[in-house]
Order: sequence, then C-alpha cells, then structure tokens
Amino acid sequence: MILDPLSLRDLGWSPYFQAGLDAVEQTDSDPVRVAAVHRNGVDVLGPDGARRVTTGVALPTEAIAVGDWLLVERASGRALRILERKSLLGRRAAGTGHDAQLIAANLDTLFIVTSCNAEFNAARLERYLAVARQAGVTPVIVLTKVDACDDPDSYADRARALSAALPVEAVNALDQASVARLAGWCGGGQTVALTGSSGVGKSTLTNALTGAALLTNGIREDDAHGRHTTTARTLHRTLGGGWLIDTPGMRALRLADVADGIGAVFDDIADLAEGCRFGDCGHDGEPGCAVRAAIEAGALDAGRLARWRKLAREDARNSASLAESRARDRAWGRFHKSVKREIRHRKR
Repeated sequence: MILDPLSLRDLGWSPYFQAGLDAVEQTDSDPVRVAAVHRNGVDVLGPDGARRVTTGVALPTEAIAVGDWLLVERASGRALRILERKSLLGRRAAGTGHDAQLIAANLDTLFIVTSCNAEFNAARLERYLAVARQAGVTPVIVLTKVDACDDPDSYADRARALSAALPVEAVNALDQASVARLAGWCGGGQTVALTGSSGVGKSTLTNALTGAALLTNGIREDDAHGRHTTTARTLHRTLGGGWLIDTPGMRALRLADVADGIGAVFDDIADLAEGCRFGDCGHDGEPGCAVRAAIEAGALDAGRLARWRKLAREDARNSASLAESRARDRAWGRFHKSVKREIRHRKR
C-alpha cells in the first residue's frame, strides 16, 4: 500500500471524473481511488494517504473494482457512490453462475502477458483482446521469458497476426533495461493492468515496473503451466509515476456482452464477409463466399475462422444468460419492494 501523500492528479484524476461531481458533493465529500477490495470494506488512496472505508447495502463491495473512484462523505467516512467509469474490465464469473465479475476499472492499457513457450495460445489471447476492445482499453501483448527462448521473433509474429495494429513487446522481466520498453504505457496519470495465465511472469514484471518485492513462483517446465502467486487485485505505483493493477492468473476467461470486442479483434473476417454473395452467409459452403475463398487461397487461416465462431457462440449464449439473470433480479427487486409496501400499509 502506498502511504506517501499523493495529489488527485498523481492518482490518475482527470477532468473526466471532475465533471461527474456536483457542487454539493464537492463541498461535503472527497474522491478517493480504490487500491484493494475486501469483503467488508475497501482500501483507498487519496491526498490524505491510505485508509480503509466502509461500504453498505446500497454500495456492496461486489460492485466495486480496483481502480474505481469513490466519493466518500467527510463527516462519516462512508463511501457514497462510484464515480462514472471511463473503462471497466470484467468477465462472466467462474462456475455455473451467471454473474459478471469485475476485474479492474478506469484503465488506459491492458498488458496481456504470455510466455515464449508452450503456454502461448492464440485462442486464449484473442479472448483477452476481445475483452480489452469491448472495454475501450488499449491492449498490448507482452511476451515474457524471451531469455529462455531460441526464437522469440516467431512468437511476436504470431501475436501480431491476432489483430490489426496490435502492439507487441517481447521482454525479459528480470532485465530492467528490457522492461523499459513498456515505460511509455506506465507514466504519470496512466493506469495499466496485467492479466494472463498463472506463471507467465506477471508478478516478476510487476516487480520490475513498480520496484516492489512481490512473491513469485517459477513455471513448471514439463507443461509450461505456472503456479498462482497473485491472489488478489491490487493497485501499485509504477516507477514512472503511473498505476498498475496486477490480477490473479485466470484459468478461464468466460465471455459475455463482448460482441463488439469480438468484432474488433476479428475485423479481418468481417471485412472479407462484405464480399460474400449473400448478406447472411454462414461461411460454411455457400456459393460466392469470400471468407471460404480467402481460406482456400491461403489468405485466412481456417483455425482463425473456427475460433471466431466459437467466441461468438459463447458470447451469445452467456450474454443471453446474463440478460435473463438481470431480468430475474429486477423482477425479484420489484416483488420485494411491493411486499414491503404491503406490510407498511397493513401496519397503518
């Protein structure tokens, strides 16, 4: 936790957030930035330093993400509301539930970290890219463990092929000069999050970018899978004056409500589809299909088309489940309020 006094601007405050305050709020409350979320409260940073603030039924901790700006009442020290976010990264929660899980808020950049070894997986990276594009966050593929790879350029080429104009940086997280390539995204007023599978070097990279001494574990050489080191999302100050959110390794990134993000990642397929003879072409053997023609000509990988279809189907299915869950929650809320009104009426 950062204890030194910091200005709001140091913490990433901008006119975007200032515009969300009314005159009364500016007099009676203070904005603070969320550094960590706990079950019964949140750790925040402000000009007065670090502290814990309480939340309540009207603002449960599940609704708060690391990186959020909260408005805290001066008299009570209680969190009143979340200021409008300029970006929000999330996923469908793991397990069989339909809830959305918040990952981080108010990001400028997402470092999608993967290794130059068997851990590299195009389908997984495309998932992260879709989430970043949907959130309006700039994605950057960060390739680690280049010091243990004979041909890191081949991994960089594979990464760049995933999306047009995608920044890709290959670094040795143990070499400060190598990590310096990422400095342009980590300066004052900027917020970046690290995400990726366990064991790809996120904690080591966080150490290099922040000067912290986080617990790190190695990667298993037999299967290139790592062991969890980060267990919670936390906000760290970077050496360049920005902010970094390290996230736990994700075994699964389940997509929901990211149709636009998927479209942005696979825009090459969308562009090809405009040349199909039929507007509703399924790219599955129809005559005059420009997508199939590109595959036959070697201009498009058939595996990429299959991955696009899989993500699109998953997103449609999960988005429908989320919509149904939200509708049930709204209906239950209305029912609960009506029961309370009836009880009050009977007491009169």
